[in-house]
Amino acid sequence: MADEHDDTERSEDPTQKRLDEALQRGDVVKSQEVNTWFVLAGATLILLSFSGSMSTGVASLLGGLVANAHQIPVDGRGLLQTMQTLGIGTIAAVALPFLLLILAAILGNMVQHRLVWSGEQLKPKLSKISPAAGFKRLFSKIALANFIKGLVKLALIGAVMAVLLWPKRNQLDGLVAMDPAVILALTKALSLEMLGTVVAILAIVAAADYLFQYRQWYERQKMSVRELKEEFKQTEGDPAIKAKIRQLRQTRARKRMMAAVPKASVIITNPTHYAVALQYDRGMNAPLCLAKGIDTIALKIREVAAEHNIPVVENPPLARALHATVEIDQEVPPEHYRAVAEVIGYVMRLRGAVRH
Repeated sequence: MADEHDDTERSEDPTQKRLDEALQRGDVVKSQEVNTWFVLAGATLILLSFSGSMSTGVASLLGGLVANAHQIPVDGRGLLQTMQTLGIGTIAAVALPFLLLILAAILGNMVQHRLVWSGEQLKPKLSKISPAAGFKRLFSKIALANFIKGLVKLALIGAVMAVLLWPKRNQLDGLVAMDPAVILALTKALSLEMLGTVVAILAIVAAADYLFQYRQWYERQKMSVRELKEEFKQTEGDPAIKAKIRQLRQTRARKRMMAAVPKASVIITNPTHYAVALQYDRGMNAPLCLAKGIDTIALKIREVAAEHNIPVVENPPLARALHATVEIDQEVPPEHYRAVAEVIGYVMRLRGAVRH
């Protein structure tokens, strides 16, 4: 039972294939705090860079509307045209800042993962409407972490707001008596100060939340030993089948090798362990290795040689050297020419003596 549990427990690091599949499903690391930080940082930059042009554009549009209020037609068609003009002017004034805010939101996702186009998350699932699954998510470890994170954010931002606004409480009380232009400038400065502080705090919160979300995501991708074996079978092939194929290839190669032994000119052996079958005919550049083997294969080579009256020469050093350096259907390397030539010369002299 313990082995079965260990085999199915997700304790192994995910493979690259597993991570790629998660990306295709749309299961990626995503921290909402990172997105929030990018949007707030973008809003702060927009307020710092475009607040003047936006306020000027909107003020000019509304000022012209108020100044010419007596000329505005109140019938249905005229009023509709006026509203269209007002809407187009407002959109033109805020279009660029709004576009930059959208880009900031997209960038917040891109820094966490590359863009993913997947419909997997849109598929209907019973777990999304199941009360039991919803209850489980509501009281899960992630829900608890999000709750604690919200409390920390609320406490930090509340404390910062108190520290920033408390010294200015008397100045804020006097806003009602100030000139509107002064109120706008003061509000802008105070807003930038608060936003800048909030952005700095949320940068720390976003970094911590991203690390937490990444850890949760990585744990979800972990694999069991059984899953690793299955993936290996899918990508590399079943080891048992590969071993069987390798065995069949070796058997066929051995049969072809044994079929070539009768064409050998000489068998060089180490009496009990090594055997190398060489072929040499006049006109060949060098002797050719037809077969080689050790132990049982060497014994089989000697048996075939005996059946076909092929000379067997015992030369242990040469047999071991040839077995280690020459492959089947390859010529003998030059460093062994002299030793092999002596053996073949001996065999040829022996055959000549037998003929006479």
